[in-house]
Amino acid sequence: MNVDVAIIGAGIAGASLAAELAPHCSVVLLEAEDMPGYHSTGRSAAFWHETLGGPLVQPLTKASFGALDAGGFLRPRVSLEVAEADTVVLLDKLEAQFSRSGVRLTRTDHDGVRARVPRAKPCLVAGLVEEDCADIDVGGLHGACLGMFRRYGGTVITDARVSNMVRDGGAWRIEAGSTTIKAGIIVNAAGAWADIVAACAGARPLGIQPMRRTIAQVRVDGDDVPADLPLVMDIAGTYYFRPEGPNRMWVCPHDETPVDAHDAAPEELDVAMAIDRFETVTDWKVLAVERKWAGLRSFAPDRLPVYGFAPETPGFFWCAGQGGFGIQTAPAAARMCAHLIVGDAVSIPDAVRPHSFGPERFA
Repeated sequence: MNVDVAIIGAGIAGASLAAELAPHCSVVLLEAEDMPGYHSTGRSAAFWHETLGGPLVQPLTKASFGALDAGGFLRPRVSLEVAEADTVVLLDKLEAQFSRSGVRLTRTDHDGVRARVPRAKPCLVAGLVEEDCADIDVGGLHGACLGMFRRYGGTVITDARVSNMVRDGGAWRIEAGSTTIKAGIIVNAAGAWADIVAACAGARPLGIQPMRRTIAQVRVDGDDVPADLPLVMDIAGTYYFRPEGPNRMWVCPHDETPVDAHDAAPEELDVAMAIDRFETVTDWKVLAVERKWAGLRSFAPDRLPVYGFAPETPGFFWCAGQGGFGIQTAPAAARMCAHLIVGDAVSIPDAVRPHSFGPERFA
């Protein structure tokens, strides 16, 4: 098979970029597993909120809102960063970071926190409400990207783990599973495996570190979990929780445990920590753990995503290190990357600055 672009990894990063590129060039999407989005995308509790990732990522998040909203992938939900007495200063810092960004942030005291979280304990002395947030239908978004890609004639090949990549006459020869492909450009959208893929191509790894994140769905006592309960996040980054139906919560210890790329599974200690932290700051009691899972989030050393051509390896393009904000930024990031690959046939969203994310920053 001969194509212009071969994208390695069919999670949301690879799928959204494939959908953007397919109208302009021939593309194949290679996935090592037997289904796209198995490791990270399919296990994400994604949420659209502009402060996640910091001020440099916020333009990508904001520029993605229109496509996510128009596609019907968003369900409005407020987010609430909460603080104890010794972490209130972190609320000040977050407010200052986004003071000129247009993000709607409202400071509140304990009474305000309790008005939104009816069983909040007195230790939660303050909060910062981010008004314009939403749950994301991850499966719907990912499926829509793959569907658009296929409608433009794109090919998805599963069970195609890349075993060899060689530069051959100005193009790449790729061996993936039982398939051999010749491509002008390789896009490394391999998530937790991004550095492994880079090394396979002879490109310099950038230190993309996979980290395990754990979530448990729990059943709680009482019948007072509001349907509009915010996504509640500890400003110090030690837990978050959100409602998931009547008397159900998703609880997370906000873990970022460095691991090798693998099929992640939840650790009992992480689940126990999530429950303990949830019960420490609220009066809800966990009656049962109904399910639990873990996924991999991957970060570059500076915790910003990496988008762009490797300066030392012709035809090798990075689309990796999206951390916990890859889904909420996917539409704008895909357009930006498509522009870098095919030029002005795809426009860059306003306020997005590709140079902030280029791999050359690690030279």
